This record gives sequence, structure tokens and C-alpha cells, in this order.
Amino acid sequence: GACPPSALVDDTEDVSLDFGNEEELAFRKAKIRHPLATFFHLFFRVSAIVTYVCCDWFSKSFVGCFVTVLLLLSFDFWSVKNVTGRLMVGLRWWNQIDEDGRSHWIFEARKVSTAATEAEARIFWLGLIICPVIWILFFFSTLFSLKLKWLALVIAGISLQAANLYGYILCKMGGESDISRVTASLLSQTVFQTVTDSPPGDVQKPGLRARDSPAL
Repeated sequence: GACPPSALVDDTEDVSLDFGNEEELAFRKAKIRHPLATFFHLFFRVSAIVTYVCCDWFSKSFVGCFVTVLLLLSFDFWSVKNVTGRLMVGLRWWNQIDEDGRSHWIFEARKVSTAATEAEARIFWLGLIICPVIWILFFFSTLFSLKLKWLALVIAGISLQAANLYGYILCKMGGESDISRVTASLLSQTVFQTVTDSPPGDVQKPGLRARDSPAL
């Protein structure tokens, strides 16, 4: 006796269903799809903070420490603005000046993204928000300790990292201008959000340009 047709159909359906589940589980387990981008998203900004705090241990040269931290901050600004935001959350922003001298903010978001993961999005936003807060604390500690020679460097750190934070928050929220409310909401969502099927950076917001694969 041959197997009944119904049994063959059931076996086929089970195999197909298992394949779909395995594919979904494989995506969920791939917490970090862009390890290199994730690493450099944190490397430059954390290195700048560590170097600033420990520069007296590394070197007695003020100029050497100043230049090293400033270079790390510059590398961080470029990599976050042009690379890690696009790969980790599918967002990109820039500011341009038109012929009349007016400033225009331009925001882009991936219309459909399957590359980013929940873990990458959390790392991206936490690093983007927490590090500028640390530089603000450095600003007040520099004033209170009267180490005014470091003030220009601290202000540069705040300016460069706050620019990326400001640009990406507006990009995520579709150009909303209430930056303090949006930042508080975004931080709470990042810390407490449970894992979902699609990462938070993939939902296109009103006012954004949609691109399937934004270029550098």
C-alpha cells in the first residue's frame, strides 16, 4: 500500500512550516548583523571619553592629548553620520545651504529594511544619547575645577556629538522640533522596548525621503 494522499499533503505542509520557523529563528538569533559598524559606532566616542579622562596618565603633553581627543571626536562624527546610522537603523541626515544662504535639513529613511536588528538599534540610540550627556558633565566639571584650558575641547565634544544626536532624532521623528520631549521618549523606548519582528529604525516617518538603499 501507498501512503494516502492526505498524509503526503500533511508532511509537505509540516516541512514548509518548519522551514519558515527556522528562517525566522535564525534572523532573531542574529542579534548583530553588522559587527564592524556596531564596533566603530562605540569605539571612537568611547575612546575619546577614556582618553580625555586618562590623558594625564598617558602623556604630560596637553597639545598631544588635545589633538588626539579632537581626532577621535572627528572620526566619530564622520562614521556615525555617514556609515553606522545607515547600516544600524536605516537612517541618514545632512544639512545643506542653498544659493540664498538658507540652511535646509534633509532626512532619509529606508522604506524597507531587513538588515538591522533590535540589538543594533538599541546600541545605536543608547550610544548616541548617553555620550553627549557625559560630555555635558565634563563641561560642568571643567568649570568647577577651573581647568579652563580643556574647555574648548569639551565644547567641541558636545558640539560634534550633539549635532549627530539632533540630526538623527529629527530624522527618526520626521522633523519634529520638540527635541527634549523626543529625546526623553526615544531613550525610554530604547531601554524598555521588548524585542519585535522589525527594528525601530525601519518605520518610515512623515517628512522623510524614502530610499531603498541610501548611499554613503
